[in-house]
Amino acid sequence: MKVCTDACIQGAYTARYILENSLPSSAIMDIGAGTGLLSLMLAQQLPTATITAVELDATAAVQAAENMALSPWSFRTGVITGDIKELPVTAPYDFIITNPPFYEADLKSNDQLRNQAMHTTTLGYSSLLEVITKHLAPDGFFSILLPYQPFKNFALKAAGAGFYAQQVLHIKQSDQHDYFRSVGIFKRNEGVTDTAEMAIRETGNIYTSAFIDLLQPYYLYL
Repeated sequence: MKVCTDACIQGAYTARYILENSLPSSAIMDIGAGTGLLSLMLAQQLPTATITAVELDATAAVQAAENMALSPWSFRTGVITGDIKELPVTAPYDFIITNPPFYEADLKSNDQLRNQAMHTTTLGYSSLLEVITKHLAPDGFFSILLPYQPFKNFALKAAGAGFYAQQVLHIKQSDQHDYFRSVGIFKRNEGVTDTAEMAIRETGNIYTSAFIDLLQPYYLYL
């Protein structure tokens, strides 16, 4: 799977939220890590974090391990290949980040691995919340990236599992577009949800100042 701009936004937004709120982040889990993008973005910004990436697809996990080994943060990042639902619970994690399969009911392609990555064929939203409940510390937080409309359904299911959105970022391709992705940061305590929005590009197909400010630490040419 290619690196997507919306995933980069999630990684940068999550790292900034952790830093600005001084959240515990010594132990972080990345569920459905793909090629390790989110793990590496958090490792770049959080110098005391140890990050465990979990990836079901063996090929993607190998790529993630190679990417981590080539990074300056190889000693603080690692990959577990396997099904997160079968991973035994050890010490709880301070923070969990996940960019899960998006679609629960949409049409699938003929590519089994793409379906596994893009559709909830192996980890539905309810199962994901069960996994987070098991592995997250009682006072921990988690970050999730979803399409805008499914995010509303997920937030309802999360509330049923005892998790509530603390911060939500709705993302547009431009000011002329509708929202297409949402990043949510959740914890167990109910409270006021702070909501923000961001457009990626403005007139002339150039990046917005908000996007540049968020992603400049990671992009080489912003």
